[in-house]
Amino acid sequence: MSELRTTLSMGSRLVWLIKMAWRDSRRNRSRLFLFTSSIILGIASLVAINSFGENLRNDVAKQAKTLLGADLKLEIRNTISDSTQQLIDEWPGEQSKEVNFSSMVLFPNTGGTRLVQIKALTGNYPFYGKISTNPPTAASSFKTQRGALVDKSVLAQFEAKIGDSIKVGSVLLPIVGELVSVPGRASFVSSMAPVVYIPGDMMDKTRLVQKGSRVQTNYFYKFADNENPNDLIKPYAKQLKKEKVRYDTVESRQESTSKAFGNMNSFLNLVGFIALLLGCIGVASAVHIYIKGKIETVAILRCLGVQGKEAFLIYLIQILAMGAIGSLLGAFLGSLIQTTFPAVLGDFLPFEVNMEISWSSIVQGVGIGLSISLLFALLPLLSVRKVSPLNTLRNTDENPQAFDPLRQLVFVLIALFVVGFAYWQIRSWLQAVAFTLFIGFAFLMLAGMAKILMWSVRKFFPSSWSYMWRQGLANLYRPNNQTLILLVSIGLGTMLISFLFFTQNMLLSQLTMVDRDNQPNMVLFDIQAAQKKEIADITKTYNLPVIQEVPIVTMRLEAINGRSRKEIEADSTINLPRWAFNRENRVTYRDSLIDSETLNAGKWIGSVDESEEIIPISLEESYAKALGVKQGDELVYNVQGAMMTTTVASLRAVAWNRIQTNFLIVFPSGVLEQAPQFYVMVTRSDETTDLAAYKESVVSSFPNVSVIDLTLILKTIDDIFNKVSFVITFMALFSIITGIMVLIGSVIISKFQRVKESVLLRTLGAQRNQILTITALEYAFLGTLASLTGILLALIGSFAASYFMFKVPFVPPLLPMVTIFLVITGLTVFIGLSNVRGILKQTPLAVLRGE
Repeated sequence: MSELRTTLSMGSRLVWLIKMAWRDSRRNRSRLFLFTSSIILGIASLVAINSFGENLRNDVAKQAKTLLGADLKLEIRNTISDSTQQLIDEWPGEQSKEVNFSSMVLFPNTGGTRLVQIKALTGNYPFYGKISTNPPTAASSFKTQRGALVDKSVLAQFEAKIGDSIKVGSVLLPIVGELVSVPGRASFVSSMAPVVYIPGDMMDKTRLVQKGSRVQTNYFYKFADNENPNDLIKPYAKQLKKEKVRYDTVESRQESTSKAFGNMNSFLNLVGFIALLLGCIGVASAVHIYIKGKIETVAILRCLGVQGKEAFLIYLIQILAMGAIGSLLGAFLGSLIQTTFPAVLGDFLPFEVNMEISWSSIVQGVGIGLSISLLFALLPLLSVRKVSPLNTLRNTDENPQAFDPLRQLVFVLIALFVVGFAYWQIRSWLQAVAFTLFIGFAFLMLAGMAKILMWSVRKFFPSSWSYMWRQGLANLYRPNNQTLILLVSIGLGTMLISFLFFTQNMLLSQLTMVDRDNQPNMVLFDIQAAQKKEIADITKTYNLPVIQEVPIVTMRLEAINGRSRKEIEADSTINLPRWAFNRENRVTYRDSLIDSETLNAGKWIGSVDESEEIIPISLEESYAKALGVKQGDELVYNVQGAMMTTTVASLRAVAWNRIQTNFLIVFPSGVLEQAPQFYVMVTRSDETTDLAAYKESVVSSFPNVSVIDLTLILKTIDDIFNKVSFVITFMALFSIITGIMVLIGSVIISKFQRVKESVLLRTLGAQRNQILTITALEYAFLGTLASLTGILLALIGSFAASYFMFKVPFVPPLLPMVTIFLVITGLTVFIGLSNVRGILKQTPLAVLRGE
């Protein structure tokens, strides 16, 4: 045969190798399909996520003007100078004005009240896109009809319809249209803060905007096609910044929208990366076990004169062919899956995404699939080169300690591939390297656990145990054992699946309200000092308790440790968040802590004399950390024109998921009593209270007061929480399904390693139940140790993610841990027994012949 080979051309040899690969695959395609399934699912998730991301970016670019609704938007939240106001009024181009504030509205027909966003609109906004209403003409006619556009969710909630009335402050307006959507506004935002549009000239008549009211005024401009908004705004940028006037252009809106959805896309990319990584594990484990079952076949080929490298190429061709098929099927499946994303994520998108085939994502997916097939199959495949012809007679596996430079090169290439692909998906070298190191650590830990298990069982073999227990334990270290490969593949799969579950549980638990049933469920905002007594009397008339009357004072931060905003912003070494000086802080004063607060540092000072020059205050610890201040540091606050110097006397931890009046900043009593302020009243109602009559009584007498029924807010939050939970679960499903397929594939394909042992036991007279018990014990040991180790690694990874990434406390979720352990272990044992049951149904001779 060697003489014949020397006469063949290179092309003929390649044809011969391909034919041999095809012939050999005839009896093994079911095994190769398990290898292919890992590629299909991993590539499908990758192509789906990348295709959706590309379509999303394209649509953001196409619809940037529609997202903003104008060429330029100015946002004003504070009083500005006359010169700046004149500049805004005289700006060239078509102008539209929107006054935006929160207020209660009343539906007289039902007596229902709801906190909404009032938008008093003047002009022809939006200039691009449209406000979608029912009927369509209401979007423009509500101004001439002196009516209101009401969000569809609010109309449905109070069973109101077009033609009914809505009371906004002191004005009763007809409902002329149902508000369906607004440019650049996602539907889930509308469910949290529903909108009511009214004509701009009706705002003053509502008498809702008073001194101290929180109002945002937006100006929208449309310019000629040859005018660049950035060029127009540039000469006045410093003046607007000084006046705290924010501006937004089409380019900046496109950038911010892309960044916002870039974060979402990063999450999706991480899910795709985990799914693909699980696919890599499936490839490596499936090929490893497949090649171990081919040792005798390779040995026979070697006896017939086939060189080791030619045997290697035969199986490499098989793997690459199956990898190409799996990659193409995965790319096709991923292109179909991406069409489901708009339906799942629609509530979180401010526009409709047009789904198109992303050929670049398909090409990338197929290329990555082939790369995975090659890289992760090479490690087990390289051993084929060293199979001796003597393997036809006895086991002469190559020395695992022998140095093979090609294997070391493959290890390096795999590490570089994982780091490079992680960076491509996550866009952070630090996180990519950290993730790769953790995967490497997990691999070494699982491999170490497997070695320790085999050594321990061999060293301390329980010779006094029953035969079936001894046989099941012996299977863990005998020749053809599967301990190492199954522990690593099942353990890594369990780790990644558990990490997704634990992280999801950790994030979603932050939205859970603590002790909701025993907490206040109604809050009244914006109560003026002169109104406090009357509102308290009305509350008591309806047999509702006045649980708290909390004073609130608004102020802004002016300086930190003697350095003004200008000095801090000029110092490039200080990285302070933009909101530090921009936000209007709502502060209270009291003499004691409440039950949702815990003192973590310093001393609580509840009251001081008003003559104190430096006031001791208490900060919420995450707020202090964001400002970069600690106990003893000095802060200067602008209390509506009066400068007040304070020192950080204590730091508090606040349980924000408790229904309480919680604050970032708390002053002691004796300082702010004379400052301009309003009050928040907290009460609690039960099922017997006529809430509609109570709220109508308060809102009718005091239109400026907002009555918030927290049961309604909590229901809305629950609805959004469920949507977020569904989205996270839906996206994690890619990785979970891939992980389960890897586990199933690894265990199923391992049955070919136990065929001879099972046949030999049957030949020696072992009963069917005995073989099943031996197999169950072996897989129970493997499943238990692999799942426990995987869960432990997932706990380590989840704790690191909670501390370094999400900045939230991590509490190990007991129920998911137990569930994952039982499911993975049970699944391993079940599939292991299913493998053996197929062998037991045939005669020993039929199994050995491969019938």
